[in-house]
Amino acid sequence: MSTDLQPTASNRRPLKTRSTAWAQYLAGALVGAGASPNAISVLSIVFAGIGAFLLLRVPGAAGLVGAALCIQLRLLCNMLDGMVAIEGRLQSPTGALYNEIPDRLADSLLIVALGYAADLPTLGWYAALAAAVTAYIRVLGGSLGQAQDFRGPMAKPHRMAVATLGCLLGAVELWIHGTHWAIVVATWIIAIGATLTCGTRTWAIAQRLRAP
Repeated sequence: MSTDLQPTASNRRPLKTRSTAWAQYLAGALVGAGASPNAISVLSIVFAGIGAFLLLRVPGAAGLVGAALCIQLRLLCNMLDGMVAIEGRLQSPTGALYNEIPDRLADSLLIVALGYAADLPTLGWYAALAAAVTAYIRVLGGSLGQAQDFRGPMAKPHRMAVATLGCLLGAVELWIHGTHWAIVVATWIIAIGATLTCGTRTWAIAQRLRAP
C-alpha cells in the first residue's frame, strides 16, 4: 500500500502524548485487533456529534461534562488514527482524506454547538469557519512545497483544550451560579485565537516564500 499519502513522520502534528506508554499500548492493541486507521478517523466524528448533541440538547452540568469527555475522545481518535497508520504500517491511498475531512467536520460540530450553548450562534459559526481556515492555510503551505505548519496560538489541540476547559468550568459555574460565562469566554477565545492563527500561519508561509 502507498506510504506517502496517509500522515508521515514529517507532516504529522507534533504531539508529546504519542510517546507515552499508554498511547503506545492503545495503538498496539488497535493494530493487533486489526483496526482500520480510517475507521478510527470516522469515529472521531461520532464522538464530536455526541458532544454537540449534549451541548445542544442535554441541559445542566451533565451535558457539559459529557461534552468535555466527548471532546477528549475525539482527540484520542485523532491521535490514534495516525499512530495506527504509521506504526502499524497501515497507510492507504485515501488516508490523507480520512486524516483531514473528519477533523474539519468534528471541529465544526463541536465549535458551532459551543456557540449555541453560549447563546452566541453567530460567533460559534464564525469560530468554526476560522478554525477550518487555519487548516486550509496549513495544507496550502504544504501544497507550496513547505512543511505543514501547525503553529498556534489556537491550533486544533488548543481549540479543543479551551472547549474542554470551558465545558468543565461551565458545569461548575452552572451548578453554583446558574450562569454560563465560562462557555461564552471559551467561544470568544476560540474565535479570536483561530483568527490570529490564520494570520500567523499566512505570515510564516509568506516569509518562507520570500526567503532566498
